[in-house]
Order: sequence, then C-alpha cells, then structure tokens
Amino acid sequence: TYGDIGSNTNIDSRASKQRAQTSFSYASSNRNYNNRVMITHSTGLNKKGWAFSISGSRRWAGEGYVPGTYYNGWGYFAAVDKRIGQDHLLSLTVFGAPTENGRQGASVQEMIGLAGSNYYNPNWGYQNGVKRNASIGKSHQPVIILTHDFRVNNKTTITTAAGYSFGNRSVTALDWYNAADPRPDYYRYLPSYTRTWASTTDAGQADLLYQAMKTNENLRQINWQKLYDVNRISYATINNVNGIAGNSVSGLRSRYIVEERVINTQRINANSVINTKFGDNIDFTGGLTYQMQNNHYYKQVNDLLGGDFYVNVNQFAERDFPVDNVANQFDADVPNRILKVGDKFGYDYNIQISRVSAWSQAVVKLSHFDLFVAAQASYTDFFRTGNVRNGLFLDRSLGKGTDNSFFNYAGKAGVTYKINGRNYVYLNASYLTRAPYFENVYISPRTRNDQQSDLKSEIIKTAEGSYVLNAPKLKVRLGGYYTEFSDGMDVITFYHDGFQNLVNYSLKGINKLHFGGELGVEARVTPTITVNAAASVGRYYYDSRQNAIVTVDNNASVLAQQIIYMQNFRVPSTPQEAYSLGVSYRSPKFWFVSLTGNYFDQSYLSVNPIRRTYDALQFVLSDKNSPEYHSIFDQTKFDANYTIDFFGGYSWKLPKDFEVNHKPTFLVFNVGVNNIMNKQNIVTGGYEQLRYDAQLVAADPITVGKFPPRLFYAYGVNFFASATLRF
Repeated sequence: TYGDIGSNTNIDSRASKQRAQTSFSYASSNRNYNNRVMITHSTGLNKKGWAFSISGSRRWAGEGYVPGTYYNGWGYFAAVDKRIGQDHLLSLTVFGAPTENGRQGASVQEMIGLAGSNYYNPNWGYQNGVKRNASIGKSHQPVIILTHDFRVNNKTTITTAAGYSFGNRSVTALDWYNAADPRPDYYRYLPSYTRTWASTTDAGQADLLYQAMKTNENLRQINWQKLYDVNRISYATINNVNGIAGNSVSGLRSRYIVEERVINTQRINANSVINTKFGDNIDFTGGLTYQMQNNHYYKQVNDLLGGDFYVNVNQFAERDFPVDNVANQFDADVPNRILKVGDKFGYDYNIQISRVSAWSQAVVKLSHFDLFVAAQASYTDFFRTGNVRNGLFLDRSLGKGTDNSFFNYAGKAGVTYKINGRNYVYLNASYLTRAPYFENVYISPRTRNDQQSDLKSEIIKTAEGSYVLNAPKLKVRLGGYYTEFSDGMDVITFYHDGFQNLVNYSLKGINKLHFGGELGVEARVTPTITVNAAASVGRYYYDSRQNAIVTVDNNASVLAQQIIYMQNFRVPSTPQEAYSLGVSYRSPKFWFVSLTGNYFDQSYLSVNPIRRTYDALQFVLSDKNSPEYHSIFDQTKFDANYTIDFFGGYSWKLPKDFEVNHKPTFLVFNVGVNNIMNKQNIVTGGYEQLRYDAQLVAADPITVGKFPPRLFYAYGVNFFASATLRF
C-alpha cells in the first residue's frame, strides 16, 4: 500500500507463511473478558505444494471489569495455499469474529460520586434480580480473501488479491414515545437539579434524594420493571394502519422499547502490487487498488418490553406539526405502520462508497544514502440512497442523492544519510489530499439527502526527521515531527434546549496542527539486564476558527450561522506528553521479567463547540478574566498521572517423552499486571455534553453545570495471564 498518516498494519494470512505447529492456549483476565481459549494448527507447505492453517477461539465474561458489562466473542480463521510450480502460489483465507458485549457508558461525576465508584455504568439495571444491559453491541463481518503470488523472475513478483467482507454490526438502546426519560442519570433525576435548576428548587428534597440514591443501587440504574409496567397498562387503538382507511389495531402500545441500530456492510477490495529491482540499487513498487463499500443503515425493534406493538411515527414532528398527519410519519408511503420485533423503523438508507487508486514508489540504496520517492492518484465517489419517504422531507428523502466525486493525489519523499554502520539520520516529508468522510458531509442522513455545500478535500502536510544509533549495547532514536491538517469537516447532532429539538451543527474549516519530539533509548546494561526509556512530547491544536451552519431535524431551514472560536484549543483525549522507564531481566534459563513506569500529561476533555460561540459568551465578554467567562470557555485539562506495569514469562521445553512427531513440545507462560498501584482516579477520556443551557438574557445565571461532562476512568489493577502448549 502507499500508506497514510498514522501508519499501516500488515498481517500475512497466507497458510504457507504460518509456522508449522499446533498450539493450545488458555488465558485469564479481569478486563473486558475473563477467559479465553484458543487452538491453532498450521501444517506448513508439504511436498505436494499444499499448506493449511486453522484457528478457533472464544473469549467470554459473565461480567467484565465494569459492572453490568459482559462479553461473548468467538473467532475463526482458515487458510489454504497451493503452490503451482515454482512461480505461482494461490491462497484462500477466511476469518471472522462474531462478538456480543454489554457496553459501558460514560457518566457524570455526580452519579459516579453517588455510586462510590469511578466505574459506575448507567446502561444497566436489575430485571428479576439479574443485571440487564440496554446497550449491547453485536458484530459479525466475515472476510474472504483470494490471493495470487506470481514470481515473474528472480527480480520481479506480482501479488494480486481480491477480498469480500459482509455482515452486520449493531448496538441496542432504549427508545420511548410520549413517556418519561428512562435513563437513570438523566439530568432531571439528579439531586443537583432539584437543588439548583428545578423550577421550584428545594434543598431539603435534594438532600433526601441524595441519601436515597446513595444507599439504594436500584435508584441509580435502569428500572426495567417500571418500563414493563408502563407498557402493560398502555392500551391504545391505532386508526388507519398502513394508510388504509378504517384499518384499526388495538392492543398494548409500547411506550418503551429496546431498539437496535444496525449497519449492514458489504465491501469488495481488489489489489495488485508489483515489486521489481533495477540493477543492484533500485527497488520499484507499484500498485492498483479498487474498493467498493455499501453500508445499509436502519433501526429495528429488538424488544417490545411487554407491549404488543410499537408505531412508526416521529414524536418530535407530532409536537411541532400537531395537525399534519403526514409530517409525523417516518415512512409516508406506509403511514401508521404497526411494528413487531424485527421490523425496521425510524430511518432506512444506504451509503455507497467507491475508490480506485494507483501508486508507485522507488527506493535507491547507495553506500551512504538511501532515497525514496512515491506518488499516488485516487478517485473517490459516494452518495446516499434513501429507502423510505420521510414525512418531513417528501421530495428529499427517498432515492439517490447527490453523487460526490473527488480526485486526490499524494506525494512523499525521504532521504537517509548513513554516517557509518551504527549512526544515521533521516528526513521524510509528504503532501496529500484526502476526500472528506461521508459521515462529515451529510447533515442529517437519517431524514434526508441534504449535505454540506462547497465540499473540499482535506489537505495534509507533514515532515519528520530522526537521528538513530544502533549499537550492540545501546540503541537510540531521537526525532521530531510536524503535521498540518486543513479544510476538515464535521457534523454533530444533539438535543438543543433553546430550539427544543434535535439540531445539526455542520462544521467546516477545521484545521489542526500537530508537532512534537520523541526519544527512545534501549541500553543493555549486562548480558541479562536491559533498560528502556522513552519520551514523547507533543502539542496538538485546533488551528482555526470553524464555521457552523445550524439546522434542525424537523426543518431544513438554516437557524443560525456561527463562528466557533476553537483556535488554540487542544485536540482531546490522548496524552500529549508521555514518558516511560523500564528495566527487564532475561534469564539464560528462558524466563524474563520487566517492570515499567509510565507518566503522562497534557490530556484534555473533548469540548462542546457551542460553548465557544458569541451566542454562548455574549453576556460575559465584558470581563474575559471573570470566573463566569472561564467556566464557559476554558477547556478542561485532565490531571497528570502515572502507572507501574509488570510483565513476565517462562518458556519450558518439555522432556523428550512429550515430543509429538519427533518435534519438541513447549509450555509457555506469560503474565502481565497493569496499574499495579491500583490508581483508579485516572481519567482516560470523556466529553462535554453537547446539550448546553445557555444564557438567553443578561439576567440569567451561568448554568454550565446543568449538563456536566461525562467521563471514563482507567481500570485499577488489572491482569492478563496465559498458558500455551505448543508442538
């Protein structure tokens, strides 16, 4: 491949390239899963030119590290190779990983405090005494790859592959119609709301609520029984079902359901790469790539929670257009459709993406210099196809939308100067353009074909340089990098209190700047003791004021145009400074241990752009040093922190009595323990809620805390241990 910003991962799945062996392994962990079993068998290439490799595994946990989560994952892999003569190799590979897991949700600090745990999870509640998670992720997208390797001559090879992937990934969530919000950490249910923001505040009632929620776990989790109870008394008659006059259906109309948001993907890949040599000093590589992907997005009813049916209507549109019997229909061609388990509802659309590219690279190797130069040209096309006619957008929701096409190009070059056999320096640079991601183009693909105007490809410029020392007892790498991203786009959707509806903020002109330095050292102190040190110091900024166009889901008219004052804000979540120091001991008797300390800093919360607009700041701009101004505008920085991690292992060659087919048998043990100091106060990420209760007049109080950020915390002490039998 030509490559991209952020590196590439290459996995050789051909059966003949796998080590000829059989292995059984078991692993235990207290992370997302508790147990893993795996078996792998590879034959290597036999005298008749055949090679086979198979593997199967299962990972599972009744409950993971975070309460209410669980994990059930399977994995399978099969590959067969056939060598035809000396010049041809055919390979067929099939693999997949059907997985289901109960997910963790980020939560506000108030609920974390009430629960007394940084691992509070709002996604679950008890049902008949058993924990049930409302957010369940499922995925199974198997991959099939057919590869042909052709050795043209001793200097030239051509590798051609075609792949097909298909299947679903989905996540469930609660949905409700004309009923109270069922989420346990909904802001109106918190003691702080009763104390500070309710229409009639009551400190005494807030104190009682605080004590009740702190002592009763059920008040902090989903009340499944209540949802069933509401549905079981919700008798209703729906008239003109499916748009047929006089067609009425009566029964228990679910007010609460579990919905499943599905993405069905079909993807075709084809790739052909030629590698050849010109003389002794020049390596040439060229490739052609084709990719076509069709994503089908829809929702379906997963569980009616005791009711008889749900109805495919838009309750927000019912509120905004109470006398319009068409606007409230998710599917205007089949109005008032009755929904059972498995039926699609809400939205239903496809996104099709295709991309073709050609690239080449030449590498020149000389006595003191290595040089490379590479170029790529690509063509990307994508469009949306609506599968239902939305009642709000009768002429803009069904059928094919605008066909978006982009021609992109990229170039990169580098030079390495070899000072001597142990010391060298290199400098690389690249300029590339990249088509916008479709997720950042469509304003509200759930409802219509509308998209941002004046689409542009993103421009990326980058350079890096390093000094490298590679000596027997000391290895050092010291380098720096500088990367600019220009003309990025994004679309964010959330419930807006001012507009009392789901709104879409279409953002353009997103520029980012990343620069920094890195140091890595490996020192062999003795034949058995090695010291490793690393440092990464960077700064990742938003480098522009972004432009936002605000629309609402129920009305495509532009509500506002705003400037987002995001320049010099930090790119969120990842630590921008990280340091590590480790020491390892490797015994001549085939066991090893290592201990590593890690320190990280300069990590920031993901910000809500709405709070960085004139509308949000207009009443505090007179004093930019005021606490009120800073409470709205400033970005939250996470505290610096550290961890200490242990890793060790032992490889035991069993006696000859345990040999299989005259091949030695090994028993291998590995164990890793992370965060052995059990530091549970490390915030790993989170986000400011997009919902924001802004001041409407100067007399309004500052109410940033009404929708506080939602956070994730690092696991405390956690481990992974495995035992493998290999022969």
